[in-house]
Amino acid sequence: MSLRRSGSHPVDIANKFGFMAALTLQGQAVPAGLHVRLNLQTGEREARLPDNKNEKSDMKYQKKRKRLDEMHIDSNSFTAQELKEALAKMKEKEKTESTMEEKANLEDVRQRFRPIEELKKEFEELNMKIETDLEVMVKLINKFNSSTSTLDEKVAALYDLEYYVHQVDNAKDFLSLGGLQLVINGLNSTEPVLKEHAAFVLGAALSSNPRVQVEAIEGGALQKLLVILATEQPLAVKKKALFALSSMLRHFPYAQLQFLKLGGLHVLRNLFKEKGMETLYIRIVTLLYDLIVEKMLLEDSENKEDQLEEKVQQYKQVNLVPAVVEQGWCGIISNLLALPEHDTREKVLKTVRILMAACRDKYQGDYALNTTLSMLRIEYEELAAEEQREGDNDGYFKELLSSINTIIQELRSGYL
Repeated sequence: MSLRRSGSHPVDIANKFGFMAALTLQGQAVPAGLHVRLNLQTGEREARLPDNKNEKSDMKYQKKRKRLDEMHIDSNSFTAQELKEALAKMKEKEKTESTMEEKANLEDVRQRFRPIEELKKEFEELNMKIETDLEVMVKLINKFNSSTSTLDEKVAALYDLEYYVHQVDNAKDFLSLGGLQLVINGLNSTEPVLKEHAAFVLGAALSSNPRVQVEAIEGGALQKLLVILATEQPLAVKKKALFALSSMLRHFPYAQLQFLKLGGLHVLRNLFKEKGMETLYIRIVTLLYDLIVEKMLLEDSENKEDQLEEKVQQYKQVNLVPAVVEQGWCGIISNLLALPEHDTREKVLKTVRILMAACRDKYQGDYALNTTLSMLRIEYEELAAEEQREGDNDGYFKELLSSINTIIQELRSGYL
């Protein structure tokens, strides 16, 4: 490569420093990107291209610095007051922008959502109306109670009512509207499907609702439910009646006491003698387990408030466990361990353990129970080992095995 000196022929421009003689005429700008120097020995201006990336970066830095130098502002040229005013303007600008953004968001919400009053007005213009739960329940109760309603319409009304009375406040309104007593009376219907749905609504309204529980037992619901369970009825009807009974008894010691006085345990025990009622077995065992445990937890509670103490005194009148032992429930419950479902066995094992102190003598003399427990231990040892091989050291089957071993150990300790 060669360059032409001013007033001379082209010459070779590479020297040991890598600089080249200038090719520009006097007054002509040096092309961008070249490094320029004045050779003090010859008086020539020489130039070369950058030979690496670092030199190029240095050139960019120099250009940037030059621009910044041109824009340099002397900090001493501002007073403290001017700086405060500038900051205030910045804050005011940010506040204004924030307010504008909030207004934009609010406007977006207004466009997407409208007030309920406006919607109601539009629905009324369309001959439509937004109804409250109370208004809906009034219509459904009237439909159920109307002599002109067909059987299907009454069933449909009960079906919809069950959805609403699940909510505690709705259940209280249902009571105030007189719907609860109508449903209780519906348990006497000659139509099985009405009995079924009436019991379903009743159970939903009773769940965790003390006020409704009190009104229901005073309205004769307990006696009617026991009659359904004690007489020949379709399985679906008895299933819903048992659901309603469970909702009434849980956390209501007065109802539990009346249940025992009315022979409720005897009624439930007879269900184990009926064909086709197998699906009710574990529901009954679960109910008994829950009633026993809730009393134990309350008695063991360290909370000594007056209201709680009063409830403890009420539970002391409920002698459920002695009645269970006396009426032969120890064997009825333990015999269910022969069922194949793991979930059923789990619930039965829990109930057997909770009854161990009261039923120990009967269980120790029960050869079938001891044989069943030994077989279950072998089965669940294998299942627990398989769980462990799969990396589950605290699996479901290990828990069942632990329950079985505990029961076996407690039964053997009685012989010592």
